[in-house]
Amino acid sequence: MPRGKKIIIETEVDDEFVNKFRSIDLEEIRSDRKRTEKGLSSSVANVFKVAQNLYRQKAGEEELETKHELYSVRGAYDYLKDSGVFISFRAFGGRIERGTVPFVKVGRKRFIPKSILQDIVDTKGEFYTVKEAFEEYKKANNRINFRAFIGRIEKGSIPSVKFGTRRLVPKDAVEALTHISNNYYSVSQAIKELNKSGIKIKRNAFERRLDRGRIPHEKVGGRRFIHEDVLRELVDKEQSFKRS
Repeated sequence: MPRGKKIIIETEVDDEFVNKFRSIDLEEIRSDRKRTEKGLSSSVANVFKVAQNLYRQKAGEEELETKHELYSVRGAYDYLKDSGVFISFRAFGGRIERGTVPFVKVGRKRFIPKSILQDIVDTKGEFYTVKEAFEEYKKANNRINFRAFIGRIEKGSIPSVKFGTRRLVPKDAVEALTHISNNYYSVSQAIKELNKSGIKIKRNAFERRLDRGRIPHEKVGGRRFIHEDVLRELVDKEQSFKRS
């Protein structure tokens, strides 16, 4: 009997984080975003008409904010800050200047509708910027650099979407990848771990076992990962087989 068939791995892993990663549907996210943007566009158009009337009525800032949910640039910045969106005032002003944060004018002053601000808050709750995603993931995988992380996004192994000019990464994806880094071995790491335990195996032989399903593993973002419990059982059985 071929040597590999003597070892049967019994550990089964049903990982909710891996399942969550696989269930990320970028097309659905894009479709939802189109609907959201259409609704926001309609909302801003309606607010624009109201704003013109308010200007003629010489409404004050307090009335605009409390009654009509229109925030001055400073008021909008404070609203975001109080809602957990931390961005410098200068950067926020830059987004307004570039039109990435829609606004209406009441006289000479710019005001941002609450619906726009709430959309920013909701987006922040579900997505990371690329830089934020990298910083979060690096806590679990300090071997990766920013350039390599960008490369994975460009290849699609880390899912991302574009909202306007901004590229964002779903928080569920980063959470899953962080979990995998903490609880799984890549193929290279698994082989190193086996070698450290006195089990010599070539990469080709190890990958053949993966191909034939003899070593349970997960494929995430085009890469194969072996759960730590699976590898522990493999090491124990290899060492027992070696002693027998």
